[in-house]
Amino acid sequence: MSEAAIHSVTAPVARPELLASLDPLLREWLPRQRWFAGKGRPVTGFSLVTANELLPSTAQLGLLHLLVRAHQPLTPAQGAGTRPGDCYQLLIGVREALPPHLAPALIGHVEEGPLAGHTVYEALHDPRPADVLLEALRTRARVGELRFERDRRQEIRGDLIPRLITAEQSNSSLVFGDTFILKLLRRIVPGVNPDLELPLTLAREGCPRVPAPTAWMAADLDGETYTLGVLQPYVQGAVDGWELALSELAKESELAKDGCRGGEGFAGEARALGRATAEVHTALARALPTVTLGHVQMELLVDGMTERLATAAQAVPALRPYAAGLRTAFEALADLASEGRTWTAQRIHGDLHLGQCLRAPSGEWSLIDFEGEPSKPLAERRMPQPPLRDIAGMLRSFDYAAHAVPGALGSAQSGTPVPAVPDWADICRAAYCAGYAEVAGRDPRADPVLLRAYETDKAIYEVLYEARHRPDWLPVPMAAIRRLAASP
Repeated sequence: MSEAAIHSVTAPVARPELLASLDPLLREWLPRQRWFAGKGRPVTGFSLVTANELLPSTAQLGLLHLLVRAHQPLTPAQGAGTRPGDCYQLLIGVREALPPHLAPALIGHVEEGPLAGHTVYEALHDPRPADVLLEALRTRARVGELRFERDRRQEIRGDLIPRLITAEQSNSSLVFGDTFILKLLRRIVPGVNPDLELPLTLAREGCPRVPAPTAWMAADLDGETYTLGVLQPYVQGAVDGWELALSELAKESELAKDGCRGGEGFAGEARALGRATAEVHTALARALPTVTLGHVQMELLVDGMTERLATAAQAVPALRPYAAGLRTAFEALADLASEGRTWTAQRIHGDLHLGQCLRAPSGEWSLIDFEGEPSKPLAERRMPQPPLRDIAGMLRSFDYAAHAVPGALGSAQSGTPVPAVPDWADICRAAYCAGYAEVAGRDPRADPVLLRAYETDKAIYEVLYEARHRPDWLPVPMAAIRRLAASP
C-alpha cells in the first residue's frame, strides 16, 4: 500500500453527518470498552475532533480514524454542569456485512448518513486494517492531521502478520509477527506522551533497558502535537515480572508447606530488576534536567499526600482508624524538609510495578509503558520527581504478588490475608533495593522517611482503588496500612 492509497476525509466541520450517524452506536459501545475512562457516568453526546479515511469506505472494506470527545455529566466532586469531554482515538472498520470471525468486534449497523447500510466494528480485530497502520508507519505517510513517523535506521517489513493483544486495560496493542508491538493510546491529550518521549531519550543515551521506538503516530491539531501510538521491538519469549513472580511463588509455596524458607528463588531476579531500574534512572538523569526540591516544593508534595489520605479515609471507613498514624509519615517528611533537607528530582517511570517489566529469555530485564498514570494530567506526569516514587511502587508490587497465589488472600470480611510464602515479599524487597544500590551507588533504604511517605501514599491509593473496584483485594493494602501506620 502506498501513501497515495490512503485518503483523507474532508474537515470535520464539513462532515457532521458522519458523527451523527455513529452517535447512537458509540453511546452503547464506548462505555463497555476496558479503556474507557468515564465509567459510571452516561455519555450525553460526542464532538468530532478529526476524521480521516485510511481506506475508502466506498470499497469492500473501509477504515476510519477518528478522534472524538465523549461528553459526560460531572461527578458531584467536580461540581455541576459539564466540562470538555475526554478525547478518544477510534479505529473503525466499515463493511457491508461482518464475517462471523469478527462478530466480537461489532459496534453496530449504521441506519443513516454517509455510511448508511454498512456495519461498523473495532478495526483492530481485523488483520487488513492492522496492515494499513503498519504500512503507514513504514512509508511515513501523511493523512490529514495524522503523521506517521519512523526511525529510518530501522527496517520495517511489510509482510508481518498482526494479532491483537486482548488483555490490556487503558490502551490497545497489536503485535506484528513477533517482531514489533504497536501500542495505540486510547485517551488522547495534547503534548508529547512520556511513552514516546522517554524511550526515545533512553535510546539516544544507549540505555538497553527500554526497547527503542521504531516508529510512532501523531496528530497536529491547533498548534499542539498529540501522541497516538508507538511501535517498538517485540521482545519474543519475554515474560512480564508479575507473571514470573507468580510462577515462582507457586513453586515456593509448595516448598513452604514443607517448612522451607521462601523468597530466595526470586531474589536473584528482584536484584537484577533493581539494577535495571537504576540503569534507567541514571540514564534519564544524565539526559534530562534535574531539579532540587526544597522546603516549598516538599510542602506541596506533603499537602498532596495529606489531601489524598483525607479523601480516601472519607470514602473507605476501614481506613479511618489508621489515618492519624499514616499522617505521621507525611509529617516526618515535612519536618525533615523544614530542617533544610533537600532532594533531587528527575524524570522517572511514573507507574512502576512488576507488570511494567519484561524478562527476556536471555535473563535481561526491560522496563516498558512509560505513560505514567493515565488518570493524571500529562503535565503532572512529565514533572521531575524523586526516583524513590518508582521504587516505592515496585516495593508495593512485591507485596501484592505475595498475596496473589491461590489460597493466600484472606476474605475482605476477615481482613487477614496470609501470604503463602511469608518471607517472600521482604526478601524480594531487600534484594531489589540492594540491586538498585549496586548501580546507583545509594541504597533506597538510606532515605527511609521519603520512602515510607511514598509507600504510604501508594498504599492509600490502593485502598481506595480496591474498595471501589475489587473489594476482595482490600485486605492486601490494608495489611500494609496497618504496618505503615505503626512505623516509627
